Amino acid sequence: MSATAKPHNKKLATFAWALWDWAEQPYPTLMQTFIFPVYLTGAVASGINHADEALGWSTAIAGLLLALIAPVLGRRSDENGRRKFWMLVNTAILILVTALSFFVEPRPEYFLFGLVLYGIGSVIQESAFINYYAMLKSVTTESNIGRISGYAWGMGYIGGIVLLVLSLIGFVLPKGHYWFGLTGENSINIRTIFVLAAAWILLFTIPLMIWVPEIPKKNTGKSVSVLDSYRQLFGQLKTLRNQAPETFKFLISSAIYRDGLAGVFTFGAVLGTLAFGFNTTSIIFYGIAANIVAAIGAAIGGRLDDVLGSRTVILISLIGLILSGSAIFIFAGNGQSTFWIFGLLLTLFVGPAQASSRTFVARFTPHGREGEVFGLYQTTGRAVSFLSGTMWAVSISLANTFVGGHKNSVYGIWGIIAILIAGTILLSRVHPKPQVLES
Repeated sequence: MSATAKPHNKKLATFAWALWDWAEQPYPTLMQTFIFPVYLTGAVASGINHADEALGWSTAIAGLLLALIAPVLGRRSDENGRRKFWMLVNTAILILVTALSFFVEPRPEYFLFGLVLYGIGSVIQESAFINYYAMLKSVTTESNIGRISGYAWGMGYIGGIVLLVLSLIGFVLPKGHYWFGLTGENSINIRTIFVLAAAWILLFTIPLMIWVPEIPKKNTGKSVSVLDSYRQLFGQLKTLRNQAPETFKFLISSAIYRDGLAGVFTFGAVLGTLAFGFNTTSIIFYGIAANIVAAIGAAIGGRLDDVLGSRTVILISLIGLILSGSAIFIFAGNGQSTFWIFGLLLTLFVGPAQASSRTFVARFTPHGREGEVFGLYQTTGRAVSFLSGTMWAVSISLANTFVGGHKNSVYGIWGIIAILIAGTILLSRVHPKPQVLES
């Protein structure tokens, strides 16, 4: 690992960095959204009441844990010059968690084990993203940072399409004649997808390992303990507020709306399955379409980011998400066509909002504090994922209490919409082009 990239290796470093969005895609696509949570709340949780609520509480607990560790991880990787190292360590753990999901058998006694793996994987993935996002500035230029961020996100969605197609033709559609001579007994066909997902992450992380350079260690003259890192957290927030006040305000506002974005991904496929009656085959077909639409949205959003600015792209996307989410509930009585139309509109707006959010932070973060600020970005954003999980669970619980009947999962969408509305209001108060004082 060299400290700096040679000029002729810059393009390779940029490509390898962007490719990691493709590399880690099995986790958000298969493990967080379209296959593992559907398998967990369906086949595994057969006979267990309110499995959808339990998934929400698992997400909430994972978010609280991430809130405790994210700022320290970012700060220490900045100071110790081990940004890439710790990202690769987290990736290795993510590979292990993904592979271990194979051992979650389709019986109720494995439900808790599955929830634990789901929560751990969420924390580890977001920990890896702290340092991954912090690398963005080092592999781009001021003129292409928005485009590269959007294209990387789009590349991830394309990877999701490939993964879902492979899952469909190899392990779902053949009906007893699956790849590798597998049968459907004990859901071995579905569980094998998790092993292949782990292998995918490993294979496509190799280019980043080779071509993206490590950052140099800061010569601070003294080592900082983990405990000291926590003690310095409040000072870190104070200096960021003084040095880059609008970036600080953006971290706070994005904490809300990005949690809503996380909720769309986390509970989208579960909503389609439990509220609209999608089976495994249907939800994978939907996932393929969703990733195509999301990839287009991310690529277009990346282009618009460089022209209109990050905040404008995010605001447009959030308004689109709020309207689409509301339509899902309002027209739920029309059946699966509602989810196909308005669910796909949701995915169109998610990609630009996500990609432009990390671009905003990268653009307006003081030089040398990227890992630190992205640690806070994770802390104030995905770290409060207990909000989406809690609001999802509470909304369904209230429906179960006051509305009655079954299949009240559709009410969970209102918890997500409330978070998006609050985040939109806060973001509107952030300056679109803040001034940043260099340290």
